[in-house]
Amino acid sequence: MNPSPLPYFLGCPSWSESAWRDYLYPADASTNEMLGYYSQVFNAVEGNTTFYARPAQRTIARWAQVMPAHFRITAKFPRDISHEGDLRDQLESAFDFTRLLAPLGQRVAPYWLQLSARFGPTRLGELGQFLDQIGVPVAVEVRNHAFFAKGEEERSLNRLLHERGVERICLDSRALFSCVSRDPAVLHAQSKKPKVPARPAAFTQHPQVRFIGHPQLAANEGFLTPWVDKVAGWIEQGRSPYVFLHTSDNRLAAALAQRFHQRLMARLPGLAPLPELPRAPEVEQLGLL
Repeated sequence: MNPSPLPYFLGCPSWSESAWRDYLYPADASTNEMLGYYSQVFNAVEGNTTFYARPAQRTIARWAQVMPAHFRITAKFPRDISHEGDLRDQLESAFDFTRLLAPLGQRVAPYWLQLSARFGPTRLGELGQFLDQIGVPVAVEVRNHAFFAKGEEERSLNRLLHERGVERICLDSRALFSCVSRDPAVLHAQSKKPKVPARPAAFTQHPQVRFIGHPQLAANEGFLTPWVDKVAGWIEQGRSPYVFLHTSDNRLAAALAQRFHQRLMARLPGLAPLPELPRAPEVEQLGLL
């Protein structure tokens, strides 16, 4: 029996975090069991790993057996597609990638196209053609500062996406960059994540939010409050947003996601709670690596 369906999608950057045995997974949970447990608590996960390497067909088949039908994975196009050369020249590789993930069906929705900071306004034409031809639901994350300047270049991007029914992913890294720390995990996260203004967008029924949190949970409260209100408003409009919570080393990412949902429950009376303790997975345990 699945938990009550949520009116939005909530998750973390991954499911295989050993530290989550301390508060989310059973203490004796094996790595092979983690997706089964994770998908009983959360209904979405970022597909970050596909940015770095394409999974094997047998791995995808195993995911398909474990992921419930209502679950969503926002698989990133591999970086050789999104970061190397003209996007139009990468279409065949992109088609190959979507065919590879086809066994997951509607659980891969949307695919994420994360563009580098070098991808600027002069390349919007190739982005438009890529989106017109790819044939699957896509959301786009941009990192070039021209797309955050509130000028014609940003408006052109937004028009391009809105006209095609493509969501603009909002990355909010303010909580992460509010942290003053010499912790290697924090410094690494700050070096990798873009420091750009948050741009909440709702071009479709599924707004996309990535919240990169402070490593101390309590320090996130002030940054979470506007998102609780924003996400609640989207749900009240009949939208189904996606919200992903990170921390610098992701040790407490699941706890931060749970906290966000608790805050949202206070804002939306009647919203079902997340399961406090996962049940033993009902599917056969399979290797997921």
